Amino acid sequence: MSEQNYPVHGEITGPIVMIGFGSIGRGTLPLIERHFKFDKSRMVVIDPRDDGAEILARHGVRHIRAHVTKDNYKTLLKPLLTNGGGQGFCVNLSVDTGSLDLMKFCRKLDVLYIDTVIEPWLGFYFDTSVKNAERTNYALRETVRREKAKNPGGTTAVSTCGANPGMVSWFVKQALVDLANETGLSFEEPSAEDREGWAKLMKKLGVKGIHIAERDTQRTKNPKPLDVFWNTWSVEGFIAEGLQPSELGWGTHENWMPKNAKKHKKGCQAAIYLEQPGANTRVRSWCPTPGPQYGFLVTHNEAISIADYYTVRDKHGEVAYRPTCHYAYHPCNDAVLSLHEMFGNGGKAQPVQHVLDEDELVDGVDELGVLLYGHEKNAYWYGSRLSLEETRRIAPYQNATGMQVTSAVLAGMVWALENPKAGIVEADEVDYKRCLEVQRPYLGPVEGHYTDWTPLEGRPGLFPEDIDTSDPWQFRNILVR
Repeated sequence: MSEQNYPVHGEITGPIVMIGFGSIGRGTLPLIERHFKFDKSRMVVIDPRDDGAEILARHGVRHIRAHVTKDNYKTLLKPLLTNGGGQGFCVNLSVDTGSLDLMKFCRKLDVLYIDTVIEPWLGFYFDTSVKNAERTNYALRETVRREKAKNPGGTTAVSTCGANPGMVSWFVKQALVDLANETGLSFEEPSAEDREGWAKLMKKLGVKGIHIAERDTQRTKNPKPLDVFWNTWSVEGFIAEGLQPSELGWGTHENWMPKNAKKHKKGCQAAIYLEQPGANTRVRSWCPTPGPQYGFLVTHNEAISIADYYTVRDKHGEVAYRPTCHYAYHPCNDAVLSLHEMFGNGGKAQPVQHVLDEDELVDGVDELGVLLYGHEKNAYWYGSRLSLEETRRIAPYQNATGMQVTSAVLAGMVWALENPKAGIVEADEVDYKRCLEVQRPYLGPVEGHYTDWTPLEGRPGLFPEDIDTSDPWQFRNILVR
C-alpha cells in the first residue's frame, strides 16, 4: 500500500474517543487516519501518561491526561462522545477500565464501541480476597454475555477484537474451509450468522481441538538487564493475564483432567480453569518456523468463546460436541526471561516495565495462527507470519506483534461501521471474510501448513511419563507436568 491508495472504508460522522495510548493505541492511530473519513478536530485520546504526547501533537490529535475510572467515566466521556453530533466511536485500548460499563454507556448514547479485551476496573486482577473462579476471563466474559442476552440488538459494540482474541477467530473459520476443501468434504459454507452451521462443520471434520499457536522471534539489539520486564506488547496487560488462572475451553474428547482443574458452576460451561497462573503453565504445541515448541497456557477470551461457539447440542440440549481450545504462547525471548525472573521472585513484577519498539528490535517474526488438530489430516496451522522488517515498511509506531493487533482493531471498526445495529458481538460472530479482507494487507504472509507432529513426539523416553498413547491429542499429553 502506498500513501496514495489506502482504501477509505467509511465515514465516522461523530467524534472518535480513544482510551489509552500505549503501544496499541499508537499503532492504531495512523490506521484510523488512513482508512476513515472523520473530523480530526473532534478526535481525542485519553491517557494519563505523557510519553505519547509528541506523537499526538505531530498528528494534531487532542490529548487529555486523565485516568478513566469507575467514578468519572460518565462525566468525562459523555461530552466528548456527543460533541458536534453524528455517531461517535469509542476505541478502548487501555487497561484497568471497565469494558462492560463503558460498553453499556456507549450503547445508551448510540456510540459505536470496540475493545481488545474485557477489562475490569482497577484492582480485579490481583484481588486476593476473591476466589480464583471470580478472577477468570470466563467470569468476565459471562458478564458481557449476560448483558447481550438481557439487551439484544441495538448499537454495535465489538467485544475483544484484537489479534487474539479477535483475528484468530477469523482464522479458525478460514482454516475450517481450507480443511473441508482439502479433505473433499461436500459442504455449503455457513453464513456469518449461522453459529450452529459452523459448529456442525467443525464436528463433521473431526477437529478435536485448537491451539492459538504463537511464536514471537523478535530480537533486541541489546541484552535484557536485570529487574526489567521487556515485552513486545503491553507489559501491564501480559502480567495481569499471566497471573490469572490458566483457562481453556474443554472438549468432549477429553478423558482426563488435571487434579487442580476446576469447572464453573454457572454460565456456558464451555471452559475449565487450573489453580495455577497461566504464564507459569507450559503446553506442547507447534508453529511452522520452530516446529514443536513449548508455549504458555495464558488465559484469553478466545479460548472460551471459540469452545462455546463451536459447541453442538443434541435435541435435548445436551452437549454432543465441543473442541478443546487454548492459547499456546511463546513470547519473545526477552519476555520469557522476564517471566522467569518475575516468578522466581514470588510473582512480584519488576520495577521497570517496557514495551520494545521497532527501533529497539533488530529482526524477527511474530508467527500467530490457529492449530486445528485431531482430524483426518492430523493438524493444520493457519495464520500470519509478519516480520519486523515488513511492519516497518507498512506502518509506523509498532512492531510485528502490535501490527497484528492494531490491524484487527481497524477491521473490527470497519465491520461495526458497516453494521451499526448488530448489538454486542464477539469476533466469532462477525463476518470473517470482510474482516480479513480489511486486515490482510497488514499481516504479511498469511499461510496454511499441515504437520504430522503430535504431542507424543519428541519425548526422549528417559523417564516414566503419564501419557495416553491411544489418543495423541488428549490434554494429558499436551500439558507439561
